Amino acid sequence: MAWNEPGGSQDNDPWGGRRKKQGPPDLDEVLRKLQQKISGLFGGKGGSGGGGPASKSNLPGIIGIVVVILAIWIALDSMYIIQPAERGVVLRFGKYVDTLQPGPSIRLPRPIEQVIRVDVDQSRAVEVGYRSEGRQQVAVLGEASMLTQDENIVDVKLAIQYKVKSPEDYVFHDRDPDVTIRDATESAIREVVGKNKMDFVLKEGRSEVAARTKELLQAILDRYNNGLLVTSVNLQDAQPPEQVQEAFLDAIRAREDQDRLINEAEAYANEVIPKARGGAARITEDANAYKAKIIATAEGDASRFSQILQEYQKAPEVTRKRMYLETLETVLGSTSKVLVDVDKGSNLLYLPLDKLTQRPAPEQAAPAAATQPSAATPPVSAPQDETARQNVRPPRARETR
Repeated sequence: MAWNEPGGSQDNDPWGGRRKKQGPPDLDEVLRKLQQKISGLFGGKGGSGGGGPASKSNLPGIIGIVVVILAIWIALDSMYIIQPAERGVVLRFGKYVDTLQPGPSIRLPRPIEQVIRVDVDQSRAVEVGYRSEGRQQVAVLGEASMLTQDENIVDVKLAIQYKVKSPEDYVFHDRDPDVTIRDATESAIREVVGKNKMDFVLKEGRSEVAARTKELLQAILDRYNNGLLVTSVNLQDAQPPEQVQEAFLDAIRAREDQDRLINEAEAYANEVIPKARGGAARITEDANAYKAKIIATAEGDASRFSQILQEYQKAPEVTRKRMYLETLETVLGSTSKVLVDVDKGSNLLYLPLDKLTQRPAPEQAAPAAATQPSAATPPVSAPQDETARQNVRPPRARETR
């Protein structure tokens, strides 16, 4: 028969005859046993009595335990070690009282004081117009599309790096400084782009746009007093919208071709103009030299004619004959024909025809005939006998043309 059936024995209760005990366990007895165990750990005498003298003697031990626990907790919660890259913002009942520098510090425990650690050396980043997902960049059109001064739309991607310069302002003056700087960055870049034309933003003004954005963004953050310092502003990309990029690239290529042709034309002009100027200067110098030569020749001929005229007036016959002989010498001096007077020649006649047939250069023969007197005629100024003048004969061998 089972133990719990009617008429069965209650002594077979598997829980040790619990039905013999009526009512819940005594709470005072449980507390007393706990006190005895704690007192035994710290050297107290345990007892089975109730609230007698033995229980009262355990009270100092309990107080000592509590005091030790509180001392350990205060020591652990009051000691702070601030790292070199950190600053500790101390709050006393929620109010700012101090900023802890790197190193160990002791403050009041919580909840009296609280220390918030702020990393001031960490370089933080904000991306406007895109988001980095691994090695890829995902464009955010709502942030990237901006309107320029000439009413064109450009897509701008901007990266901002910043640090915390004032930990107390970073903690107290702004609920979410990282979100604030993103909104301020977008506002600053839109203002700068809106004050410039599209060509300036896309081409030569990229660095200037970044510099102006940094100045304006820092001014906004200082006005918000949120304790942030902008370290760098990088204009990652600036392009026209994707829908018009092909047309824009065609316009850029046409502009580049225009600049290239202009540069080539300027280079050609810089090459041709100096040559033309040099040629003009050379022609001018040649003309001046020719002019001086002609004038000098004319003056020399006039002077020679005047001198011959004076001599002709003194001795007309001699001068006339001399002029005749000089003319024949000039005419026959450049001819290749040889005339031989055989009437008064010797028995043996040697003619170096190879030497006689050589023609002297005209510029050498003419001055010689004009400046040197003939070998057959004496000087005009020297008076001679009329018979000697008549016996003067021309050279035997002459060249005639």
